[in-house]
Amino acid sequence: MTAPVRTRRPGGAPVLRPEGNRSTTAADAALLLVGACFLLPLLWLVLGSLDPEAGHETRVPLRPGLDNFAAIMTPELLFQPLWNSLVLSAGTGAVTLAAAVLAAYPLSRYRSRFNTPFLYAVLFGTCLPVTAIMVPVYGLFVQLELLDSMPATIFFMATTTLPMAIWMTKNFMDSVPLSLEEAAWVDGASRMAALRTIVLPLMRQGLGVVFIFTFIQAWGNFFVPFVLLLSEARQPAAVSIYSFFGQHGAVAYGQLAAFSILYSLPVLALYVIVSKGAGSSFALSGAVRG
Repeated sequence: MTAPVRTRRPGGAPVLRPEGNRSTTAADAALLLVGACFLLPLLWLVLGSLDPEAGHETRVPLRPGLDNFAAIMTPELLFQPLWNSLVLSAGTGAVTLAAAVLAAYPLSRYRSRFNTPFLYAVLFGTCLPVTAIMVPVYGLFVQLELLDSMPATIFFMATTTLPMAIWMTKNFMDSVPLSLEEAAWVDGASRMAALRTIVLPLMRQGLGVVFIFTFIQAWGNFFVPFVLLLSEARQPAAVSIYSFFGQHGAVAYGQLAAFSILYSLPVLALYVIVSKGAGSSFALSGAVRG
């Protein structure tokens, strides 16, 4: 532990300052190193997308242009895979959100000795890697003739994201005062009507966060669509990116960089929405008068 250094203000009052310059410098250097590890690949991505002769090395293009973007602007390479990703991710988010609300409501509103064990069981489900269950899931899809089915894949991907969605939805639902529902019950509303008209509107920002979180997870999922969706017409962009890797090690680096940028734009926009939604509160303190 470093000893403090006694200094004085202009008025003469002593001030104690720790000798932490060395530790601060080391922390700044570590942060700069970590930041460079993230920024250098992004720099290659931007420069490679503008370089018609892009390679694996990071370099400033001699003749920058938009040829790589023009080359991938086709239905087969870009538009159809992005549409498949949109359908797959939006469907997964919608199914997960509906199931999470119905599962989180009794956990939030009813007190039972089984709530805590059930929540821990759900938490265990978040730790289970999807690769550990893909072999039996693939066999089940073969027996039920569900391979290459977009709806079946959506439902399976929803089950993989449901545990975390239940935890998040319950935490948001706990922020809605129970007294608001009780007032609706006194007016003759049923529990489902109170859930639909009172609870869900007040936690809409939290529902948006859960939906976007699930959407982003499904958008970047490669393994599940790669195993369960066989035809190229149904494969999302996370799988169709393989088309830029040719045989014998040949890679279209420039087109791969341009595709990656366009593929990342929806996710970046949703991350901005998540940051705004997660930082806002429900402003429920004035909803109930003490």
